[in-house]
Parts: sequence; C-alpha cells; structure tokens
Amino acid sequence: MMQAETVAVLTGKTAPFGPKGEPSAYRKVATAETQEIDSLGIVGDEQADPRYHGGPDKAILQYASEHYPLWQQEQPHLRAEFRDAGAFGENISSIGMDETSVCIGDRFRLGTAVVEVSQARQPCWKLGHRFGDAGMVEAVVRCARSGWYYRVLEPGSVAAGDEIELLEQPFPQWPTAKVFELLIGGGRDKSALRALSKLDPLSINWRERARRKLRNLKGRDD
Repeated sequence: MMQAETVAVLTGKTAPFGPKGEPSAYRKVATAETQEIDSLGIVGDEQADPRYHGGPDKAILQYASEHYPLWQQEQPHLRAEFRDAGAFGENISSIGMDETSVCIGDRFRLGTAVVEVSQARQPCWKLGHRFGDAGMVEAVVRCARSGWYYRVLEPGSVAAGDEIELLEQPFPQWPTAKVFELLIGGGRDKSALRALSKLDPLSINWRERARRKLRNLKGRDD
C-alpha cells in the first residue's frame, strides 16, 4: 500500500521570468497555511499562459522530493538550486511516491480533495531558464523524473503534512514514467501508443500527442 505525504504546498504569482521578461508563474513559494483546492487547482496559484499551463487537465503539479538528492548528485554545479522544494515549479512536494509508482488514472485523496493523475509534466525552455542550464530539459527527458499533473474530481483543501491516500489504481500498466518515455522520450511501441490514444484518464492533449506520434511512425514505415 502506498504511504505518501505532502512535504510542502507551493503557489506562485505571475511575474517576469524569461530572457525577454516573458510572464510566468513558474516560481512557487511554500506556504504553511492550509490551501483551498477548486476545479482549477490551488486557489490563488496563477498560470501566465493558460494555453500550455493549468486548466482542468493540469490543475495541480506534483513532484517527488526524493528526486532532489539525485539531482544534486547528477548536477553538482547546480547543487544549491536543488536545496528547497519548488525548483521544478511544483504545487505539491511529496514523499513516498514517484513516476514509477504513480499511474495515469490513479485517484488520490490529497488533503480533503480527490484528484486524478492526468499526465506527466513535459519539460520546456522554462526549466532550462530556471536553472540557467538548457541541458536540464534533456536531462529530465532522459531520466523521466518529470513530475505529474492532477485534475480535480472533488474540491477540498491541503496543507503540508497531509497524507496522500491512494483510492484507486485502475491502470497499473501505465505508470507515468512509462507514458513519459513513450510520448516525450524515444518510445516507438505502436500498440502502446494506440492504447494511450484511447486512454480516457490521459489528458486530451496527450491522447492527441499519442495519435500524432503513431501517425508519424506509420509514415516512416511507408
């Protein structure tokens, strides 16, 4: 039985972030207070570009705190950057669960809310900008320590120290690390991609991504 806990709850406000001052709410700050969760995530947490961040399928981003010591070992020049939760823009820092144990469609009680895993997190240029090292994007792709998103099924509240209780795991064959490798990494398994394209709990965008990748693979075989 998965035993997991919320280490920190983090929220952020939109502010200049990129090399040209692009707006972003990537930088998150931990709070000791209980935070309310509604259908779009943690109340008061912002997303600068709703086309790519936030929305019902990507309401809450979670990242495993156990990954931070690994990053310190692998990226010693960035050691200080992995000292505190929030370096990956996560809303929830957790202990006791990661991409190998968390599967698409898993339902959890997060504090008093009920949430469902919708997809892994796709790394983008903001990750490289945050660390001052564009190679971090490829590093995440290689190891699949990406974090994962939830959609909110039942609103509630969450605070640091709250238990994260697994309620249901209907698709144990689809851990988020495996799905990440198939859709973001170099995975070429056509039957797996076909199955993902029809997997209802997977976010709409990632189901379409599976269909596009499948079409591209078929085109190369022709």
